[in-house]
Amino acid sequence: MAALPDYRPRQLSLGPLEAEIMEIIWDLNIVTVKEVHDRILADPDRELAYASVTTVLNRLAQKGWLTCNRAGRSFTWSPLISRQQAQSLQAYEQLNRFLAIGNPDVVAAFADSLDQASVEQLEAIAAKLRAARKAREEP
Repeated sequence: MAALPDYRPRQLSLGPLEAEIMEIIWDLNIVTVKEVHDRILADPDRELAYASVTTVLNRLAQKGWLTCNRAGRSFTWSPLISRQQAQSLQAYEQLNRFLAIGNPDVVAAFADSLDQASVEQLEAIAAKLRAARKAREEP
């Protein structure tokens, strides 16, 4: 079972444009502002200022999602965590928020409304958790 990554962005929440830009960066791995801007403008129905892309990249770096490197006169941006790590962290945070409700009746009502496929998935998750805990306990 994959553990949560050691590194976590300072702020996990992303706005729609931030999430879109992160998807582009994960696809390309290392990007310039121009590459991101060109990708977004590849959709003929989209308009976005070059400066807006720069602002979002800076914001993502401040939130701890990206690192910025100077390459000569230009800057490149790269992700600090992978797409899969981000999904794991976001799922973990959502689960914790859900469980923080603290009312067992609400959680039980939710669980009771799940379809069979979801129940089987939860049972598989529980089995993996038991196996991981057992492996940690063994010397």
